[in-house]
Amino acid sequence: MTYIQVTGGKKLYGDIEVQGSKNAVLPILAASVLHSGVTTIHHCPDISDVQCMIRILDSIGCNVKKEGSTVIVDASQLNNYRIPDEYVARMRSSIILLGPLLGRQHFVTISYPGGCTIGARPVDLHVKGLKRLNAEIIEANDLLTCMATKLLGSEIKLDFPSVGATENILLAAVLAEGTTIISNAAKEPEIEELCEFLICMGAKIEGVGTETIVIQGVDSLHDCEYTVKADRIVTGTYMAAVAATGGKVILRGAVETYLEEVIEVINRMGCITQSSPEGIVVTQKSKPKAYDLLRTRPYPGFPTDLQSPVMAALTIAKGNSILIENIFEARYKVVKDLVKMGANIEVEGKIAIIRGVASLHGASVKAHELRGGAALVIAGMIAKGTTDIHSIEYILRGYEDICRDLQTLGATINYIEET
Repeated sequence: MTYIQVTGGKKLYGDIEVQGSKNAVLPILAASVLHSGVTTIHHCPDISDVQCMIRILDSIGCNVKKEGSTVIVDASQLNNYRIPDEYVARMRSSIILLGPLLGRQHFVTISYPGGCTIGARPVDLHVKGLKRLNAEIIEANDLLTCMATKLLGSEIKLDFPSVGATENILLAAVLAEGTTIISNAAKEPEIEELCEFLICMGAKIEGVGTETIVIQGVDSLHDCEYTVKADRIVTGTYMAAVAATGGKVILRGAVETYLEEVIEVINRMGCITQSSPEGIVVTQKSKPKAYDLLRTRPYPGFPTDLQSPVMAALTIAKGNSILIENIFEARYKVVKDLVKMGANIEVEGKIAIIRGVASLHGASVKAHELRGGAALVIAGMIAKGTTDIHSIEYILRGYEDICRDLQTLGATINYIEET
């Protein structure tokens, strides 16, 4: 097995190109099956989740080519309604194929999805929304079977602005008959990108970027090319790394407008951030400052995906910080390993109190989910000595090559093959 080894004590300097967005490209790849032709997607990150989605598309009859960071999907020969269980168990994002396959062929079967262990993340909002579009859904033997003789537009108000439910309803509605209105929709940038991609294919969508999305169903879509924007969570992770270690880094391609709340938090931790034509410049000249109270919220609030990386940086801040996790109930799995490295963190339900310590120390730790794994990398970079991070398959789900990127910035970090 491969693990990541980090030796702490280095500040970060230099510049890197931020990879394409994981949370945008996965629903975009799923959306490609709506069109019985060719779609070309540029700036796709080379991560295991994208590789898994490509295998799913291949398994249901699509012809997929990968040329560097470009993925070309020919869905003209789509011929399967069942998503293989092996891929669904590996990646929760596979659930996003419900909507487009229901829209394209009016029938799909999928097992309940797996992925990271950060909470229950039920699919009830997906199911309720698709039923409103005239789909019949049977839940039995850990399978979801969705079918419809005809999808019909409807008004759908989500109980919670779920990203996945918004995406699935949106994807099913594109080829439905009539008009669909999604209210209390998620407003994450990845929803905006999905809408932009669908419009590029010929979909009729209004209210992009707002909590009310209006989709006028069309009969068919057409070929298109689309370039995925930089990953805002990877950007935020590297911003948190600079906040923790100190230094000055240029994150090329980063989209400032998608990161306003994150930038405010990073600045309050002592960093100076500047926008440039190249992207975002982050400078940290001292140890991070404590953050009195930080709550995770749906976009445009502070993202749950960056709670763990910021927590890692706050472990060495002077003073006490309080985090409140409002999205996923099991997002504090990383705490045990941070404490093993010398952090002083107390968790009570949704609340984590971080009492800053003078330094962390190296240890052998284990990633339990994607962003917690990235947090352990940050902790390793500020720890005295060497840290070995195991179960890195979680990290590889969302970071194209975290060791390459951080090596470029001066960190001592490597993949090690276990003997």
